[in-house]
Amino acid sequence: MKIVIFNPKSDFLKEQQITLTNIGKVSFVDEYKEYPLNQLIEIAKDAEIIAVNPDILGGFEKAKNRLVTIMETLPRLKGIALGTTSYGWVDLDYCRKRKIVVCSLPAKLQSETIAEHTIALLLCASKQIILTDRRTQKGQYKLEMGFELKGKTLGIIGLGNIGSRVAEIAKCFGMRVIACNRSPKSQNSVEMKTLGEILRESDAISIHATHVNENKGLISKKEIHKIKKGAIIINIADREMVDEEAMAEAIRSKKVATYIYEAEDLINTPLADLENAIGLQGFGWYTSEVMTALMETWVENIVALAKNKSKNMVEL
Repeated sequence: MKIVIFNPKSDFLKEQQITLTNIGKVSFVDEYKEYPLNQLIEIAKDAEIIAVNPDILGGFEKAKNRLVTIMETLPRLKGIALGTTSYGWVDLDYCRKRKIVVCSLPAKLQSETIAEHTIALLLCASKQIILTDRRTQKGQYKLEMGFELKGKTLGIIGLGNIGSRVAEIAKCFGMRVIACNRSPKSQNSVEMKTLGEILRESDAISIHATHVNENKGLISKKEIHKIKKGAIIINIADREMVDEEAMAEAIRSKKVATYIYEAEDLINTPLADLENAIGLQGFGWYTSEVMTALMETWVENIVALAKNKSKNMVEL
């Protein structure tokens, strides 16, 4: 069985490398970089299982089309082991038609780290830390008024593993926490609301909805009009959930005080030149604890696919 891993061998522990080489003919890419598509196709030739790190395909925004092109050249392909917790960058319809099994990494592995990251961003926004630092670096320091989190309302959109943990931490700051979720959900000390109520009542909003097609455009221009004046918005889930043109206008009009978002392309966006739109590369998950857990689970998923067993499968 040929197994191709779009990730350098050196990223795996010696024990993990041995485990992988014991299940078939395994090959890796040499470097952690974006590879040309034709080179990836050549590397993957005749593979029955591929393990994919989207960075090797050029990042999330390029990976979807590139992965389909690669899969089209692999008639014997039966499984894909994703090196990420997200799977919105994979064409699941194509995989379903081909009966290709897809497995991902459980989101719960990084929920603690990303929840802490979210709270850190909330503190930075409420205390004007990032804005003040940017101005100071330019020699333009100006005293900016912040606010306390205690007594404020935090609205959480998506009460999954990460959203639930954010709620727990926010309660420790004395915040009122309200939330909405696509499916029925409840959590102690969290008031469940509609999306509209979240937008109207929250002093700060944190988006943790699942990265799926159904959530694209979730925060549309119409919804942005409902946002409480002066609110902070944190979106480390998916930039496509928010209408960026409408958000840019909301920032210019000061309806939204600060919008923090993560994306690979931070230049080609209407938010690029706005001081109170803070764009970051997605790094909140990157801690030693999470990396250890992710790599171990990725190996387990690859081994399970090789043995025709189901583990952490994505529903197609």
